[in-house]
Amino acid sequence: MDAAFTEEQHEIRRTLRELLLKRCGPDEVKAAVRTPPGYDTQLWQQLAGRLGLPGLALPTAYGGVGCGPTELALACEETGRVVLPSPLIATAALAAPLLLALGSERQRTALLPALAAGELTATLAVPGGRLATALALTGPNDGDWAGGGRAGGIQARRVPEEDAAAASRNGGRPAGGGWRLYGEAGQVLNGHTAEVLVVAAHTGGFARSRTLLFLVRAADAARPGAEPGVPGLLRTRQTAMDETRPQARLELRDVPAELLGEGDGDAAAVARALAATGPVAAAALAAEAVGAADTGLARTVAHVRQRVQFGRPIGSFQAVQHRLADLYVALQAARSAAYYAAWAAGGGRSAPEGAGAAEPGVGALALAQALEALRAVAAEAVQLHGGIGFTWEHEAHLYFKRAACDELLLGPVHRLRARAAEEAGLFPGGAGEPGGAPIPDGAPEAVEV
Repeated sequence: MDAAFTEEQHEIRRTLRELLLKRCGPDEVKAAVRTPPGYDTQLWQQLAGRLGLPGLALPTAYGGVGCGPTELALACEETGRVVLPSPLIATAALAAPLLLALGSERQRTALLPALAAGELTATLAVPGGRLATALALTGPNDGDWAGGGRAGGIQARRVPEEDAAAASRNGGRPAGGGWRLYGEAGQVLNGHTAEVLVVAAHTGGFARSRTLLFLVRAADAARPGAEPGVPGLLRTRQTAMDETRPQARLELRDVPAELLGEGDGDAAAVARALAATGPVAAAALAAEAVGAADTGLARTVAHVRQRVQFGRPIGSFQAVQHRLADLYVALQAARSAAYYAAWAAGGGRSAPEGAGAAEPGVGALALAQALEALRAVAAEAVQLHGGIGFTWEHEAHLYFKRAACDELLLGPVHRLRARAAEEAGLFPGGAGEPGGAPIPDGAPEAVEV
């Protein structure tokens, strides 16, 4: 592995950092999250048009920049520094890789250039809050995580062609490839504004039970010139502790959908594509957490240099210096892990046969390391800022909330580590002790590696 960045990668970081420092201070962030979209749409268009941010990891054939997960992770590190609210993770790290891996040529040509240019945003909707499981980050995604016929999931059913044709003749929207979706999903990143929804749904009943991915074109009614909303689709923005990571609940009542890909769908291919997307999303989220932790630590160091107690700056006390030194070491370890995870996700392994596939467990392990580092930095920032640090209005809580909610989104940390150990083959008999059974969902026991 060559740890040196190229000049192009350095330029991406410099340009993005300069722009965000001018446009995205704490006050601007707090104002943006209180708008209906939950982010600054003008800034997002500037990031997409000037820097090609959502298309960094997309091929040039589909309007992208032609880079890879490393460049996307470097961009996410910079957006994490300012805790930027944006649809970057949902569009570039979740939806776009799945469209590229599974979509037909028609679907790729129609959607990917628009996503790369920022004309459309997209997201992945997984029912039951099982996003980490669907991406194979906290467990294998070979089960009925999309509902499996039970309440709380999303079900897909075919529509007879005559019904679809009748709907079209009567002025209704066509049935989008002959599928309808019914169910609900919560904690969908940017789900209330994304124009393209990649929805995981269960189909086939008991006999041919399988999980497939479907496309729903959910135009934003607030956008000028947008298409009417999809019949049967209700999107509600959820109240979240971390307002910089807007989430939504989707309710689908016989919503027209189109199968992602061609033919009748391949459940095994869907599981492989989701598992391959997991390391990319984990590396991007880990880099974002590293950027947030870096800024949180820098601002805490600046504060302890200025805050005077007992006639001297509190940063001069050895106990405070030790705490900050521990945070710095944890941050540098997390940064190295995030960079390596992005490099591995891009197929940068030294062995030729490993090209194009992420090293087992690296993404989950890097994400666990970064989330722990951000959580530790945020907690110390609140404490070392003293009385003002405990107020919700202080900027330290932007990082505290991000740390708490990111672990809820793709964690928890102990399950990320357990999955990494399982993928690396440390425990052949399961995720617990050698010869033991795998850890069931919700079990308090954890495997620390």
